[in-house]
Formats: sequence, C-alpha cells, structure tokens
Amino acid sequence: QVQLVESGGGLVQAGGTLRLSCAASGVDFSVTAMGWYRQAPGKQRELVARVYNFGGTYYANSVKGRFTISRDNARNTVYLQMNSLKPEDTSVYYCNAQIVTSEYWGQGTQVTVSS
Repeated sequence: QVQLVESGGGLVQAGGTLRLSCAASGVDFSVTAMGWYRQAPGKQRELVARVYNFGGTYYANSVKGRFTISRDNARNTVYLQMNSLKPEDTSVYYCNAQIVTSEYWGQGTQVTVSS
C-alpha cells in the first residue's frame, strides 16, 4: 500500500521559516518523482515544487528563491524548506508521488503565515 505522510506544518509569522517533510512507503522511492502542491480555500490546487528521480527540480515562480525541495532516498523522504514566508503562502500543502502512470497523494499539512 502506498502511503504519504506529511508533517512540519504550523503557524509562523511573515518572514519566518518552516520545513515540511513527507515520508513515503509502498513505492520504489528512488525512481519516483516527488512534489509539493498547495491548495488554499476557494482556489485550485497548484504545484509548488517537484524533484525528479534524477535530481532535477521545478519551482513555481511564486516560490523561486524562497523554497527548496530536496529528497533523502535512504529515508524515503522529501522535504520542502520554506524561507521568507508570506501570508499568501497560507495553504494546505500536499505531498505527491508519481511513478510511471500512477500518482499518489498525502492527506496534507496546514501552513498558516500571519502578517
């Protein structure tokens, strides 16, 4: 069974930092592309960052220079380091795993940034 478990969300003031973690199980992590999405109330889910199995990364323009995605294959874990947080970053953040034609989602972790 594939399972993705996010952690690290919370409440932080603008300009602060958070580090999200996603532990994956039931997948061959080394060949799985991992990503972070977010969805705020009333808005569509959007891709924030992705790290591919070969090490390449993608970032949404809104987070470039502030967020860093990384993966630890030995721990089957992907991270999202979030610096210089803004109120508009407030959202539920979801871990995503993609391998071949299959895609899986975590339950999400709340990130709230106060002004």
